[in-house]
Amino acid sequence: MRWSSAGKLASIPGEGLSRAVGKRCFGVAQRRGPQGDGFWHAGVERFSAAMPTLFLIGALAAEVSAPISLREAAQHSGMLIGTAVRPAQLSEAAYAATLGREFNMLEPEDALKWEVLRPDLKSFDFSQADQIVDFAARHDMKVRGHTLVWHQQNPVWLTAAHYTPEQLAQLLETHIKTVVGHYRGKIFAWDVANEAFDEGKNAGRLRSTLWYDQPGIGFSGQGPAYLAQCFRWAHEADPQALLFYNEAEAEEINPKSDAIYAMVRAFLRDGVPIDGIGFQMHIGNLHANIPSISANIARFTSLGLQVHITEMDVALPVDANGNASSEDLARQADIYRQVAEACLSHPGCTAIQTWGFTDKYSWIGSHSKHTQGAALPFDRNFHSKPAHEALSQVLSKHR
Repeated sequence: MRWSSAGKLASIPGEGLSRAVGKRCFGVAQRRGPQGDGFWHAGVERFSAAMPTLFLIGALAAEVSAPISLREAAQHSGMLIGTAVRPAQLSEAAYAATLGREFNMLEPEDALKWEVLRPDLKSFDFSQADQIVDFAARHDMKVRGHTLVWHQQNPVWLTAAHYTPEQLAQLLETHIKTVVGHYRGKIFAWDVANEAFDEGKNAGRLRSTLWYDQPGIGFSGQGPAYLAQCFRWAHEADPQALLFYNEAEAEEINPKSDAIYAMVRAFLRDGVPIDGIGFQMHIGNLHANIPSISANIARFTSLGLQVHITEMDVALPVDANGNASSEDLARQADIYRQVAEACLSHPGCTAIQTWGFTDKYSWIGSHSKHTQGAALPFDRNFHSKPAHEALSQVLSKHR
C-alpha cells in the first residue's frame, strides 16, 4: 500500500483483480438482456471504488491484531528485555529473526563459561562469544556477560589439577581480567559470580567449591572475601561495566537471600565495586510468592543496587508430545505478568531476561526428563504464547 502526497492511496495492488472478480460476479447479469452490459459496468465501478477502503480496512485490522514485540513494548517502560542465547542457533532464520525483533538485550548461555572459553591452561577461545556479541551489535542490543566464577562447567584440566591457592588465584585473576578486558566497552554488565551460596539444609552458607576452599584462592574460611576479590579484578579490567552477583532460589525472602543481602551490605560498606543482584527466577511449580519477591527486590534496590531478573522460565507439566494444557498456559502467563509487575514497581529493577525464548531449545525438558516443558514465551515453532502477551502488556506501561 502506498500513499500519495495528498494523503490518498496512490495505487492499490489488485486493482486489476477487482475488475476480474467483478466481471465474474456480474457476468450473469451481462448475459440476461440488453441492460446487462450497463449493469456489469456499474457493478465493476462500484466494486472497484470500494477496493481502496477494503484494502485499508484489511491493513488496519492486520496492524491491530499483530502482537507488539517485547522490544517495542519495553520502549514505553524503559526496561531491558533480554534472553540467553546459543551461537549455534543464530544461523537458524526463525531463531535469529525472533531474537532480533523481540529483545533489546542478550546473554551468552554457555559461550562465556570456562569450559567453552578455556580449552587449555594457556588459551582463550572467544569465537562463540564473539558471534553473539557481533549479533548484538548488528541489532542494537546490549550484552550481559555470564559468568566469570562458577563451580560448574569448568574444564577438566582445571578441576583435575592440584593447584595451590596461590596458583589458582593467579589463574582466576588472569581469566577475569582477560575475558572482561576482551569485551571492554562491548559487554555492559557481568555476572561476576554465580550460585556461590548453597541450597537445601545448607541454604545461606557459602558453597564448598574449587574457588572458595578446595583449595580456594587464599580466602578459605573468610566468608565471601574471595568473591569480593573477584569483583575488584573485574572492575580493574573494565571500570565502566556493571558488576552483578547472580543466584538461584534467592528471588524470595529466605535464608539464601538474607545471606546475600548481608554480603552486599558488607561489600558496599567496604567499597567493593558491586552494582547489582541477579535473581534467576526459575519457577517450576506454577507458584511464585509475588509479595515476597517484590519485598526482596525492594530491599536490594534500597541499597542503591540494580536488580536484574536473569534466567526466568516457568515450567509446566507436559504430555508425551511436550504440550501443556491451555489452563496451565494461562496460569503461566499470570506468573510472567505478576513477576514483571513486581519488577516494574521498583525503579531499581531494570531488566527482565528469560533463559532462552523458545521451547524448542529450552533446558527444562532434558532437566526434568521430559515431564515438564513449555516454559518460555514462544513455542517450538516460534509462535508467541499467552506469556508473551502478558509480558508485552506489562512492559507497555510507563513507569
